[in-house]
Amino acid sequence: MTETEQLAAIEAIKQAKAKYFRGVDTSDAALVRSVLAENCVLDYRGCCTDPDSGRDYLPQMNTVMEGRDSWPDGGMKSFGIVSTHHGHLGEVTVTGPDSASAIWPMTDRLYLPEGAEYAVMIGHGYYHETYVKRGGAWQIQTLRIQRIRVEGH
Repeated sequence: MTETEQLAAIEAIKQAKAKYFRGVDTSDAALVRSVLAENCVLDYRGCCTDPDSGRDYLPQMNTVMEGRDSWPDGGMKSFGIVSTHHGHLGEVTVTGPDSASAIWPMTDRLYLPEGAEYAVMIGHGYYHETYVKRGGAWQIQTLRIQRIRVEGH
């Protein structure tokens, strides 16, 4: 790949990640699915666990989703949650003409349903992802969240 092709790939991957965040936060399942590879593996185990205390703020979120169609139609609203995700400067590495990896620093707030132990969960960490290019579009192939801090308020 030329340098220009690599830069174009990196920008397309950034756009795909932005769509993922927006789709998650707006419960737009079609938008989320549009940036997922057909056979993706999304590993959310430990996604709401603080690594220091071991406290899991939302154990119901510990799941591995396999395949694009495993994304729930209601998104976060399926769990009664309103979310805001903020992704920051990603480290994107193009590993081939149709493959890449990325690490995305992130902060999220999950506003929990009435009656939950906490009103909001605030998390900080990193998304570790791989990407594939299919039909001219970059899609998330694998996803795993690494938390550095999770707290409930």
